[in-house]
Amino acid sequence: MKLLSLCLFLTASLLLSAPHSTSAEPYNPLKATEGNPGKPIDITMRDKNRDRDIPLRIYLPAQKQAAPVILFSHGLGGTRKGCQYLGEHWSARGYVVVYMQHAGSDEDVWKGVALLERLKALKSATTLQNTVDRYQDVSAVLDQLALWNNDSTHPFHKKLDLQHIGMSGHSYGAITTQGVSGQAWRLVGQRFTDPRIEAAVMFSPSTQGRTDPAISFGEVKIPWMLLTGTKDTSPINDTTVADRRKVYQGLPDTIDKYELVLIDAPHSAFADGNERPGRIRRNPKYHEEILAVTTAFWDTYLRRNENARVWLQGKPCQQQLDPKDEWQFQTRSGKKVKQ
Repeated sequence: MKLLSLCLFLTASLLLSAPHSTSAEPYNPLKATEGNPGKPIDITMRDKNRDRDIPLRIYLPAQKQAAPVILFSHGLGGTRKGCQYLGEHWSARGYVVVYMQHAGSDEDVWKGVALLERLKALKSATTLQNTVDRYQDVSAVLDQLALWNNDSTHPFHKKLDLQHIGMSGHSYGAITTQGVSGQAWRLVGQRFTDPRIEAAVMFSPSTQGRTDPAISFGEVKIPWMLLTGTKDTSPINDTTVADRRKVYQGLPDTIDKYELVLIDAPHSAFADGNERPGRIRRNPKYHEEILAVTTAFWDTYLRRNENARVWLQGKPCQQQLDPKDEWQFQTRSGKKVKQ
């Protein structure tokens, strides 16, 4: 009995003297949760209805179970190979990331064109038809992903959670994202909203001509996140920072909406790869901030992660940003924050 009492006393003493166990790790949107996703898969799908090829670059996460899907649309003159830092990180967080390349407004617009003629060539590609083609590319890709996901012989079989889809893009890709995520286009005469998309992130968004933003964006029904910079202008259509910020102002109060304006960030802040000589240099911190807020956004709305929502709408997010950045959001429940 004395020996048993001594053992119990020693055990209790050890437990009391041991350091307290820590609770679960705090939410961190910059930490990879699924390991390295591996090399992306390049594949070209055929939209038979439009007799059109759509090159894709697809990142699959390391996890074996079906993962939410994020589509990405490149800017004017770009390719499926741009903004790879997003795909690499988002897939490392457990998302399938699908980069689309849009014929008619991709790199073929300027390749082989004399340097002094390239701006003119790029401007000529911003046509109504190319915009509509981009919208239709998105729906065609989603249709194809569904076919692959259901095909037991395909490598993508049951790897895609198509009940949770996000849409994103930069510049012309942001316009594409807006058009399939709820924006009304009066000049087109129809809507291209794809109801399969649950949430959207736009890098360098823009308004439609002189149309009242409340008319263009007033019927959006899903969460939107908008990112721009205080020097995010474009020579293609003379877009100003004020123009980009009108998008947030036009969104209804019935959705969750977010806007981040990076201090001193130019249009290229959201891209990757080599920067053009003579242009404003990209601050390395931009990508870190971009990855943090967008990942928390996807986790909140595609995964319904409550810890992500608390991070995104709380102090941790604000502490991640530069004190000079402008950060604001409003939720449909009425919560507002403006930094």
